[in-house]
Amino acid sequence: MTEHIYAHEHPETERRRDGGFTLWFTGLSGSGKTTIAHLVGPAIEERGPIVEYLDGDTVRTHLSKGLGFSKEDRDANIERIGWVAARLTRHGAAVLAAAISPYEETRQKARELVARDLGLPIVGTDGPIPTARSRDRFSWPKHLRMALLSLPLGHMPFEQVYRVDEPRPGGVHLRKLAPRMPRTLTAINVADDGGLISIEQAGVGRPIPVERLVMYTNDQEGGNWLGSSLLRPAYKFWLLKDRMLRVQAATVERNGMGVPIYEGGPREKDLKKGEQIAKDHRAGESAGAAIPYQAKLTLQGVQGALPNADPVIRYYDEQIARNALGHFLNLGTQTGSWALGTTFADFFTLSLQTVAQDIADVANEHIVEDLVDVNWGVEEPAPRLVFDEIGSRSFATAEAIKLLVDAGALSRDQPLEQFLRQKFGLPARSDDELPPVDPQNPPIPGEDT
Repeated sequence: MTEHIYAHEHPETERRRDGGFTLWFTGLSGSGKTTIAHLVGPAIEERGPIVEYLDGDTVRTHLSKGLGFSKEDRDANIERIGWVAARLTRHGAAVLAAAISPYEETRQKARELVARDLGLPIVGTDGPIPTARSRDRFSWPKHLRMALLSLPLGHMPFEQVYRVDEPRPGGVHLRKLAPRMPRTLTAINVADDGGLISIEQAGVGRPIPVERLVMYTNDQEGGNWLGSSLLRPAYKFWLLKDRMLRVQAATVERNGMGVPIYEGGPREKDLKKGEQIAKDHRAGESAGAAIPYQAKLTLQGVQGALPNADPVIRYYDEQIARNALGHFLNLGTQTGSWALGTTFADFFTLSLQTVAQDIADVANEHIVEDLVDVNWGVEEPAPRLVFDEIGSRSFATAEAIKLLVDAGALSRDQPLEQFLRQKFGLPARSDDELPPVDPQNPPIPGEDT
């Protein structure tokens, strides 16, 4: 009889009932997802729809029995809940799903881990800036100062050093980024395609692989990881300026006081003693000389004009500043206008923005992403390191903000308060510090709130 039973695939029905929807409650374990869902359900049932509850623990007991808590098993459990919710919603049911969705939770943990390890604030939060741990030796300001050495030196490598607290996601922390000074490197190994393989350091018996490196390179061209110094174009003018400074110093030193000249008296036949007096003559509070009767000791000045090195030195200064796009600094010494200085300053600010973006790109790729990868794997999205735009806007004073609020141009809401607390370095607001403010009905200035 079984030989007449055949498997047959039925097409999915296209019939749908209107009114179905899904509410997904997510949060940490024990946060009240199921409780809230069962409080919302009766209110929905009063309006007609059939309510179905999909609790994460219940689904794991039946539909997802046997699944663990790895990332793959968590993804499978969420996909099954979503599939059932879609089927019920298609037939007009109101589905209330309560399950831990690890994506945002994991991303938030990744953001907090990176912010804590790097000692940087999280954008959009009003909490205090995380402080670097005293047990480790990593400081973002110090690292940034060392990373910027790639501008004058051309390149600046760092070696990643981690600390493993416990073998779980989020248990690996960045202990430090150890600088490997360019002068101590003996080799930079590059692949045929120009990618970095490793670096070798004097006194270290093993190469440092690229997986453990953070390499900042200024003006990199192809596979040249040595980069180019920001000061290289200005070196010629600096060298010539140094020579002019030496000439100017020698001119002042030699001719500023005059040349001592000794004239012997009528009865003086040997001038050796007078010559010695002239050679030993020095300027000072106790300077002086005793000479024979009718002898003369004079300080002979320059006959004619001395060479003036100031215009040449000023020219070299301008060329050095021009190579670093900082020639607006020379305005005001002789000529220059505010409008011209502002234009030049805009170019300089743009160059600073470019440098900051390069630093952020390397840090995101080889610090932030590596830190997330060792904790949660390469498939987990990583937070981004960002920087405030340099010189693009001026921060308003507290008095100006008050005027804007009083005029109604700004609303005294939560985002504004978070922004001001973070900018002014104020502590986070406690729940009982101020009552909640209705954005539609802001308080009137001067009245009690």
